[in-house]
Amino acid sequence: MIYIISVIIVLILFSVRIIKEYNRGVIFRLGRAIGVRGPGLIFLIPLIEVMAKVTLRTITMAIPSQKIITKDNVSIDIAAVAYYHIIDPMKSVIAVENVHDAVNQISQTTVRNVIGQFMLDQLLSQTADINTQIKNVIDTHTEPWGAQVTAVEIKDIVMPENMQRAMAKEAEAERERRAKIVAAQGEMQAAQKLADAADIISKHPVALQLRTLQTMAEISTEKNSTIIFPAQFMSTVREALKFIQSDK
Repeated sequence: MIYIISVIIVLILFSVRIIKEYNRGVIFRLGRAIGVRGPGLIFLIPLIEVMAKVTLRTITMAIPSQKIITKDNVSIDIAAVAYYHIIDPMKSVIAVENVHDAVNQISQTTVRNVIGQFMLDQLLSQTADINTQIKNVIDTHTEPWGAQVTAVEIKDIVMPENMQRAMAKEAEAERERRAKIVAAQGEMQAAQKLADAADIISKHPVALQLRTLQTMAEISTEKNSTIIFPAQFMSTVREALKFIQSDK
């Protein structure tokens, strides 16, 4: 009797399973998949039913660095990271032997194929669009496996040293070009303002004399300056004073 009770207790212990909230159990009865159970406490028929546990949490998968030749024949090393989760536990167990390895391999191949379609400049300037394109391609392949890829991000791009020097020279030349354009625009605006001032002075000849007096006043603030007035300067001053009095 004690032996029978012991056997029953052992069978009960083997039949009880606890599945956490983020896991699901794919149940096989005599080798045939009958469904998905969990979370919580479940019971299996000893020696008849077995369970394969599957996690539903998002998995972070590093895509190893690999050498890729871009469309403009530049050899670069690219490393990326992919995020995916299981949406159909039954497919992830039945349709593929190891879903993680399968997603990893198809991710490496897809990154190589997609990056090879772009030039280096496009790769550096359109990274977000390329990430989305890679994700969509991978997701198309993983859907029959019950896995969904939520994001793919290129995290590292290593270029040859000669290419880095060439890009640095190009960036420096671009900054010099912008500086010259800004300086030319400043000269053009200054010339326009001088032309406007010349038009105003041409309408009022005495304005030139007043400007001369103002310049001399600015020079006189320096204690080490000596100002020599020409003989006709006093007549110019008188004309300026006469013009001012007439305006008043």
